[in-house]
Amino acid sequence: MRASDRAYATLRAQIMDWTLPPGTVLGEVDQASRLGVSRTPLREALSRLTADGLVATQAGHGLVVTDISTENIRELFEVRRALEESAAQLAAERGSAETFEALEREFLAVAGVLEDGDPRRSAYYDLVRRFDDALDDAVGNPYLVAAMTSLRTHLSRIRRHFIDDEDRLRDAAREHLTIVQAILARDSQLAAHATHVHLHHAMRSALKAS
Repeated sequence: MRASDRAYATLRAQIMDWTLPPGTVLGEVDQASRLGVSRTPLREALSRLTADGLVATQAGHGLVVTDISTENIRELFEVRRALEESAAQLAAERGSAETFEALEREFLAVAGVLEDGDPRRSAYYDLVRRFDDALDDAVGNPYLVAAMTSLRTHLSRIRRHFIDDEDRLRDAAREHLTIVQAILARDSQLAAHATHVHLHHAMRSALKAS
Protein backbone atom coordinates (compact mmCIF):
# COMPACT_ATOMS: atom_id res chain seq x y z
CA MET A 1 0.00 0.00 0.00
CA ARG A 2 1.30 3.46 -0.89
CA ALA A 3 2.23 5.76 1.98
CA SER A 4 -0.50 8.24 0.99
CA ASP A 5 -3.13 5.48 0.90
CA ARG A 6 -2.00 4.21 4.30
CA ALA A 7 -2.11 7.71 5.79
CA TYR A 8 -5.53 8.34 4.29
CA ALA A 9 -6.97 5.05 5.56
CA THR A 10 -5.59 5.62 9.07
CA LEU A 11 -6.75 9.22 9.37
CA ARG A 12 -10.15 8.43 7.90
CA ALA A 13 -10.71 5.55 10.34
CA GLN A 14 -9.65 7.73 13.27
CA ILE A 15 -11.99 10.53 12.20
CA MET A 16 -14.87 8.11 11.71
CA ASP A 17 -14.50 6.52 15.17
CA TRP A 18 -13.86 9.89 16.88
CA THR A 19 -10.28 9.11 17.88
CA LEU A 20 -9.75 12.41 16.06
CA PRO A 21 -12.87 14.37 17.11
CA PRO A 22 -14.26 17.46 15.35
CA GLY A 23 -12.00 20.45 15.72
CA THR A 24 -8.77 18.44 15.89
CA VAL A 25 -5.99 20.36 14.16
CA LEU A 26 -4.16 18.18 11.65
CA GLY A 27 -0.75 19.83 11.50
CA GLU A 28 1.43 18.40 8.74
CA VAL A 29 4.57 17.98 10.83
CA ASP A 30 2.78 16.34 13.76
CA GLN A 31 0.67 14.02 11.63
CA ALA A 32 3.53 13.01 9.35
CA SER A 33 5.61 12.10 12.39
CA ARG A 34 2.74 10.27 14.10
CA LEU A 35 1.89 8.23 11.01
CA GLY A 36 5.47 7.58 9.97
CA VAL A 37 5.19 9.13 6.51
CA SER A 38 6.77 12.10 4.77
CA ARG A 39 4.84 15.31 4.26
CA THR A 40 4.16 14.74 0.55
CA PRO A 41 2.02 11.59 0.97
CA LEU A 42 0.42 13.17 4.04
CA ARG A 43 -0.65 16.15 1.93
CA GLU A 44 -2.19 13.74 -0.59
CA ALA A 45 -4.09 12.02 2.20
CA LEU A 46 -5.31 15.32 3.63
CA SER A 47 -6.41 16.44 0.17
CA ARG A 48 -8.54 13.31 -0.18
CA LEU A 49 -10.04 13.83 3.28
CA THR A 50 -10.87 17.41 2.33
CA ALA A 51 -12.64 16.14 -0.79
CA ASP A 52 -14.57 13.72 1.47
CA GLY A 53 -15.70 16.67 3.59
CA LEU A 54 -14.03 15.23 6.70
CA VAL A 55 -11.32 17.91 6.86
CA ALA A 56 -11.51 21.63 6.12
CA THR A 57 -9.39 24.74 6.38
CA GLN A 58 -10.08 26.87 9.44
CA ALA A 59 -8.68 30.39 9.71
CA GLY A 60 -5.79 30.53 12.13
CA HIS A 61 -5.57 26.76 12.55
CA GLY A 62 -4.95 25.24 9.13
CA LEU A 63 -6.66 21.94 8.43
CA VAL A 64 -9.05 20.63 11.09
CA VAL A 65 -11.52 17.77 11.40
CA THR A 66 -14.95 19.10 10.41
CA ASP A 67 -17.70 19.60 12.95
CA ILE A 68 -21.11 17.93 13.04
CA SER A 69 -23.79 20.41 14.03
CA THR A 70 -27.55 20.17 14.42
CA GLU A 71 -27.88 21.93 11.07
CA ASN A 72 -25.47 19.45 9.48
CA ILE A 73 -27.60 16.57 10.74
CA ARG A 74 -30.80 18.04 9.31
CA GLU A 75 -29.15 18.72 5.95
CA LEU A 76 -27.65 15.24 5.73
CA PHE A 77 -30.98 13.60 6.48
CA GLU A 78 -32.76 15.73 3.88
CA VAL A 79 -30.42 14.31 1.26
CA ARG A 80 -30.55 10.84 2.79
CA ARG A 81 -34.34 10.70 2.52
CA ALA A 82 -34.28 11.65 -1.14
CA LEU A 83 -31.62 9.05 -2.00
CA GLU A 84 -32.57 6.11 0.19
CA GLU A 85 -36.30 6.22 -0.41
CA SER A 86 -35.60 6.05 -4.15
CA ALA A 87 -33.09 3.26 -3.58
CA ALA A 88 -35.59 1.23 -1.55
CA GLN A 89 -38.16 1.57 -4.31
CA LEU A 90 -35.69 0.36 -6.92
CA ALA A 91 -34.52 -2.50 -4.69
CA ALA A 92 -38.11 -3.71 -4.38
CA GLU A 93 -38.29 -3.83 -8.17
CA ARG A 94 -34.82 -5.23 -8.88
CA GLY A 95 -33.42 -6.84 -5.73
CA SER A 96 -32.35 -10.47 -5.36
CA ALA A 97 -34.86 -12.40 -3.25
CA GLU A 98 -32.10 -14.70 -1.99
CA THR A 99 -30.00 -11.80 -0.74
CA PHE A 100 -32.83 -10.09 1.09
CA GLU A 101 -34.18 -13.36 2.52
CA ALA A 102 -30.77 -13.86 4.17
CA LEU A 103 -30.90 -10.31 5.54
CA GLU A 104 -34.42 -10.91 6.82
CA ARG A 105 -33.21 -13.89 8.85
CA GLU A 106 -30.38 -11.84 10.34
CA PHE A 107 -32.56 -8.89 11.28
CA LEU A 108 -35.05 -11.27 12.88
CA ALA A 109 -32.22 -12.61 15.05
CA VAL A 110 -30.55 -9.27 15.77
CA ALA A 111 -32.29 -8.71 19.13
CA GLY A 112 -30.14 -11.50 20.53
CA VAL A 113 -27.02 -9.97 19.01
CA LEU A 114 -27.81 -6.66 20.68
CA GLU A 115 -27.85 -8.32 24.09
CA ASP A 116 -24.49 -10.10 23.80
CA GLY A 117 -22.33 -7.51 25.54
CA ASP A 118 -19.82 -5.09 24.04
CA PRO A 119 -19.53 -6.67 20.56
CA ARG A 120 -23.24 -6.20 19.92
CA ARG A 121 -22.92 -2.78 18.32
CA SER A 122 -20.13 -3.75 15.95
CA ALA A 123 -22.11 -6.83 14.90
CA TYR A 124 -25.22 -4.74 14.33
CA TYR A 125 -23.33 -2.07 12.38
CA ASP A 126 -21.78 -4.80 10.24
CA LEU A 127 -25.28 -6.08 9.45
CA VAL A 128 -26.41 -2.57 8.51
CA ARG A 129 -23.35 -2.23 6.28
CA ARG A 130 -24.28 -5.45 4.50
CA PHE A 131 -27.85 -4.19 4.12
CA ASP A 132 -26.45 -1.03 2.52
CA ASP A 133 -24.28 -3.14 0.20
CA ALA A 134 -27.30 -5.24 -0.81
CA LEU A 135 -29.30 -2.08 -1.48
CA ASP A 136 -26.50 -0.72 -3.66
CA ASP A 137 -26.27 -3.95 -5.64
CA ALA A 138 -30.03 -4.07 -6.12
CA VAL A 139 -30.32 -0.48 -7.33
CA GLY A 140 -27.98 -1.04 -10.26
CA ASN A 141 -27.46 2.70 -10.72
CA PRO A 142 -23.82 3.76 -10.26
CA TYR A 143 -24.69 7.45 -9.95
CA LEU A 144 -27.18 6.87 -7.16
CA VAL A 145 -24.80 4.46 -5.43
CA ALA A 146 -21.93 6.98 -5.61
CA ALA A 147 -24.10 9.68 -4.04
CA MET A 148 -25.21 7.35 -1.23
CA THR A 149 -21.64 6.19 -0.60
CA SER A 150 -20.44 9.76 -0.19
CA LEU A 151 -23.31 10.56 2.16
CA ARG A 152 -22.72 7.46 4.31
CA THR A 153 -19.24 8.70 5.18
CA HIS A 154 -20.80 11.50 7.22
CA LEU A 155 -23.76 9.47 8.48
CA SER A 156 -21.43 6.85 9.89
CA ARG A 157 -19.73 9.48 12.05
CA ILE A 158 -23.12 10.53 13.40
CA ARG A 159 -24.22 6.95 14.03
CA ARG A 160 -21.04 5.93 15.82
CA HIS A 161 -20.97 8.94 18.10
CA PHE A 162 -24.58 9.76 18.88
CA ILE A 163 -26.62 6.57 18.62
CA ASP A 164 -25.63 4.73 21.77
CA ASP A 165 -29.12 3.85 22.97
CA GLU A 166 -29.83 0.12 23.03
CA ASP A 167 -33.58 0.68 22.76
CA ARG A 168 -32.99 2.80 19.66
CA LEU A 169 -30.75 0.11 18.17
CA ARG A 170 -33.44 -2.52 18.64
CA ASP A 171 -36.06 -0.20 17.13
CA ALA A 172 -33.75 0.50 14.20
CA ALA A 173 -33.29 -3.24 13.66
CA ARG A 174 -37.06 -3.69 13.49
CA GLU A 175 -37.33 -0.78 11.07
CA HIS A 176 -34.67 -2.31 8.84
CA LEU A 177 -36.55 -5.60 8.98
CA THR A 178 -39.71 -3.86 7.75
CA ILE A 179 -37.77 -2.36 4.84
CA VAL A 180 -36.30 -5.75 3.94
CA GLN A 181 -39.71 -7.42 4.08
CA ALA A 182 -41.23 -4.71 1.88
CA ILE A 183 -38.45 -5.28 -0.65
CA LEU A 184 -39.10 -9.03 -0.54
CA ALA A 185 -42.81 -8.36 -1.12
CA ARG A 186 -41.86 -6.33 -4.22
CA ASP A 187 -43.86 -3.43 -2.79
CA SER A 188 -41.90 -0.37 -3.84
CA GLN A 189 -44.21 2.15 -2.18
CA LEU A 190 -44.13 0.29 1.13
CA ALA A 191 -40.33 0.02 0.92
CA ALA A 192 -40.07 3.78 0.42
CA HIS A 193 -42.52 4.48 3.26
CA ALA A 194 -40.72 2.11 5.64
CA THR A 195 -37.45 3.84 4.77
CA HIS A 196 -39.04 7.24 5.41
CA VAL A 197 -40.22 6.12 8.86
CA HIS A 198 -36.80 4.68 9.72
CA LEU A 199 -34.99 7.86 8.68
CA HIS A 200 -37.46 10.03 10.59
CA HIS A 201 -36.72 8.16 13.81
CA ALA A 202 -32.98 8.06 13.10
CA MET A 203 -32.85 11.83 12.60
CA ARG A 204 -34.86 12.50 15.77
CA SER A 205 -32.50 10.26 17.74
CA ALA A 206 -29.41 11.98 16.34
CA LEU A 207 -30.81 15.46 17.00
CA LYS A 208 -31.82 14.52 20.53
CA ALA A 209 -28.36 13.19 21.30
CA SER A 210 -26.59 16.18 19.74
